[in-house]
Amino acid sequence: MSRRRRSYTKSRVIGLSVAVTTVAAAVTTFSLANASEEHRPGAASSTKAAATGADHAVFVQGNEVSGNTIHAFKRSSTGKLTAAGNYKTGGKGAVATGAPTDALASQGSLVYDARHHLLIGVNAGSGSVTSFGVSGQKLSNRQSVSSGGDFPLSVAVYGDTAYVLNGGGEASVQGFNITAQGLKAIPGSKRLLGVKGPAVPVFTDNPAQVSFTPDGENLAVTVKSTNTIEVFPVAADGTLAKKAVSNKSAGNVPFGFTFDQGGRLFVTEAAKSTVSTYEVGAGGKLTAVTAAVPNGQNTLCWIQAAGGFFYGASTGNSAVTAYSVDSAGKVSVVAKQAVPLSADSRGTIDMAASADGAFLYVQNGTTGNIDGFRVAANGKLTLVTRATEGLPKFSAEKGGMEGIVAA
Repeated sequence: MSRRRRSYTKSRVIGLSVAVTTVAAAVTTFSLANASEEHRPGAASSTKAAATGADHAVFVQGNEVSGNTIHAFKRSSTGKLTAAGNYKTGGKGAVATGAPTDALASQGSLVYDARHHLLIGVNAGSGSVTSFGVSGQKLSNRQSVSSGGDFPLSVAVYGDTAYVLNGGGEASVQGFNITAQGLKAIPGSKRLLGVKGPAVPVFTDNPAQVSFTPDGENLAVTVKSTNTIEVFPVAADGTLAKKAVSNKSAGNVPFGFTFDQGGRLFVTEAAKSTVSTYEVGAGGKLTAVTAAVPNGQNTLCWIQAAGGFFYGASTGNSAVTAYSVDSAGKVSVVAKQAVPLSADSRGTIDMAASADGAFLYVQNGTTGNIDGFRVAANGKLTLVTRATEGLPKFSAEKGGMEGIVAA
C-alpha cells in the first residue's frame, strides 16, 4: 500500500493561554484540525461525538523528573475539564538546560493517534517512549520502548508509522511501527540531523518538532541551532531518505509548526516572534509563501489550528496571536495585540484543540494549570474552564508539564 493511500492521523501539541478580543471574520481561512478530519476514518461519527462531549478527554503530560505521569481529564460538551486520574509512564521527565517555562522546549511531546486509539508520550529523562491504549478517559496496556537516542521530545504519527525526535547528544529521528504490542523500532530507520550537543540539550539549541506532511510523503524537523527545516522524503515502507533536504528558515529559531488545508507548512520563529508559510515541493524542497510575519509579542513558539484560525503562543509574555491563512497560503495577523493572561495563568506553553475545533486548551507552565477556551465563529476565545488538579508547576529541578492532547 502506498503512503498516499494510507489514512492520515495527526496530533500535536502546543501551548498558549489568553482570550483574543478582536477578530476579523471576513477572511477565508484554512485549518489542519478540519483537514485531518476529512482524511480520518470515522470522521463523521467522531465529530458527532465531539458535539455531545461523550467519552471525550484531555490528556496532559506532567514530565516530572521523579517519574513522568499522564494526567487525564474528562471533557464535557461545554468544554469543562474534570480530573479523571493519573497514570505513570514508567519513565522520567527532564528539563532542557536553561529552560525558563517549557521544560522540553518542543512541540508534539504527547500525541493522540485516533486510528489506533493510542496515546504516545516521551520520557526525556529515560530516553524512552511510552504508549497507552485509550478508552474515554481511561488508559491501559502501557508499553515502553527505547527512543533510540537522548532526550526524546517530539512524536509524529502517520498511518501505522511513528517517528520520535531525539534532541540530545547526536540529534536524530527514529522510526517505529505501531502494533498491538506498542511501538516496534523499524530496522535501519534512524537518521542523524547533523547536530551534536550534550545529552541534555540547551533549550535554545535543540530541535523542536517532528511531523509528517499531510500526505505522509515527507517528514519535517525544525532545528533551532542551525535555523533550518530538515525534510526527509518517506518511502512506502516508512523508512526515510538517507539524507534530509536542508531548508533555510525564513526567520531565526524555527520552533513549532502545523499545516493549513492546502498542505502548506506554517512555522513559528522564536527569535523575533514571527511566522512563515511554505509550499512543500517534490523531494522535500520548501518555497516560502509568506516570510517572517511579526506579531509584536515575546518568544512565539507554538502554533495550533482551531475553528478555522491559527493561534500562536508567546511564552515570554503569556499571550496569544490569532492568524488567518488565505487560499494561496498568505498569512494575516487577525488579532495583532494579544491579551495578557490573568495572574492565575502564566507561562503559556503547549496547546491542543478538540477535533471539531470548538475548544482550545492551553498549558500554563509557571502557574501549573490548563485553561480551556470556546472558539467562536469569528475566532474570539472565551474562557470556559480552568483545571489545576495535580498539575505540576514548572521547576528547573522537578520538571514541569509539557504536552497536551484533546481526544
